[in-house]
Amino acid sequence: MRNQELYAMLFYLVVMVSVGIYFFMRNRKNVNGEKEYFLGGRKMNAWVSALSAGASDMSAWVLMGLPGAIYLSGVNQVWIPVGLLFGTIAMWVLVAPRLRRYSILANDSITIPQFLANRFLSANKSVQVISAVVFLLTYCVYAASSIYACGILFNKVLGMNPSTAMIIASIVIVVYTFLGGFNAVCWTDFFQGMMMLAALMLAPIIAAIMMTRPEFAAPGGTLPPNYFNPLATGMFDQQSIVVILSGLGWGLGYFGMPHILVRFLAVKSEKEMRRSQIIGCCWIFVILSLSAVVGLLGRNFLAEKLTAKTSELVFVNMVRAAFDWVGTNIGMVSVVIFITGILLSAILAASMSTADSQLLASASAFASDMYKPLLRKNASEKEMLWAGRIIVVIIAVVAYLIANSPSCGGIMGLVSCAWAAFGSAFGPVMLLALYWKRFTYSGAVAGIVAGFLVDALWYVFMAHTGLYEIIPGFLAGFIAAVLFSLWSKEPSQEVVELFEKSKLPLAETPAEEK
Repeated sequence: MRNQELYAMLFYLVVMVSVGIYFFMRNRKNVNGEKEYFLGGRKMNAWVSALSAGASDMSAWVLMGLPGAIYLSGVNQVWIPVGLLFGTIAMWVLVAPRLRRYSILANDSITIPQFLANRFLSANKSVQVISAVVFLLTYCVYAASSIYACGILFNKVLGMNPSTAMIIASIVIVVYTFLGGFNAVCWTDFFQGMMMLAALMLAPIIAAIMMTRPEFAAPGGTLPPNYFNPLATGMFDQQSIVVILSGLGWGLGYFGMPHILVRFLAVKSEKEMRRSQIIGCCWIFVILSLSAVVGLLGRNFLAEKLTAKTSELVFVNMVRAAFDWVGTNIGMVSVVIFITGILLSAILAASMSTADSQLLASASAFASDMYKPLLRKNASEKEMLWAGRIIVVIIAVVAYLIANSPSCGGIMGLVSCAWAAFGSAFGPVMLLALYWKRFTYSGAVAGIVAGFLVDALWYVFMAHTGLYEIIPGFLAGFIAAVLFSLWSKEPSQEVVELFEKSKLPLAETPAEEK
């Protein structure tokens, strides 16, 4: 075991818990209560908002799943990051500013289900309850992918039992989310986003320098057919079309991803939002590009050293080999191994930054959209906070059980399943809610239910087609939402006026503009 790597990772975990304790102590007497815990009091600046949204989006998939897929299969795997890039840009441009304004106008909504209910000025709780149920079910699967990634990392890097590693990771994530709430999650996501960026920049640069040295022994091996061809089969046939559509379809998920969308609600001003848009789009472009570079460079750096089962470790192997070479050449092996551990902690960062956001989104949905409306209508702020904290623990336990199950589908399988479910259920509804005046409450309910069900049924019965289930799920949700809106009574004048107001920038105080 490389003890220095272990010490570095433990140091990282201690820092994350310390952040949660800091915000717990700072905010324990805060009068904003629920709004402070679940939305940070709408006081997030541009950098924290943008990197928090990006880091909560880019889970360990971007450091393990994507480089591994490109390493193994080649350039035809880049359609997923291309879809994600277009989806991110569309989300920041089309959704972020309008959603922030609309959520404030719609009775200061602090969760996505709350916004969908308040957008129609409706006292009906159906959309909130249905949304909360989808949240709880889907986030258990999504959080499991992050916990699973932590187990794989500790097992492969440090030789630790995967189950033990998953328990440790779950406890750390729960502690700082439980204590610090939205502020702790966003600030840890900010630092984790910076770590991911640094790791993805340093590893391929040092590996490329190492490969130019005369002492580097180039590994042998042959590339798979059409490795550098963006078409899966080398030609524009049905299989290639399905691969392209499925990859680009990932971009649709952004419009319905609650733990990312809620970041926009927390930005403190229109001015900060404009900055966040630029930072967020640039960050995601660099991260996805560097992740693809790691996969391609890793094929030349490691050749056929990794198999289909171990391809997710291409980044880990590259970091270790490159920095071991640096340490040997400068005579500071122990120090460099510690630095390697810090860089490998970027995988922990990617996992935790996604898991904490998911747990908090689940907690806010349960407390605000199920617990208070259905179980305790007169619940106090303090009671709401504790209801949310308890659900954080419950979901973390369920996610651990899924991740530790022998039938677990791995990082890519878990992420793709949850991503499609959210994108199908909420993507069409959010776009229509923000941009269609004729949209109705009945249409929102129908869109969520239809999108989620079609996505699930396609996953179970039509997976053999190879078409990613988010595409039929998204289309079904969109069609159902439009048809039910047209069949139902037109929105009231008050709802229409609220929609028109959301198009205009808010008049904000000087303090908010700073």
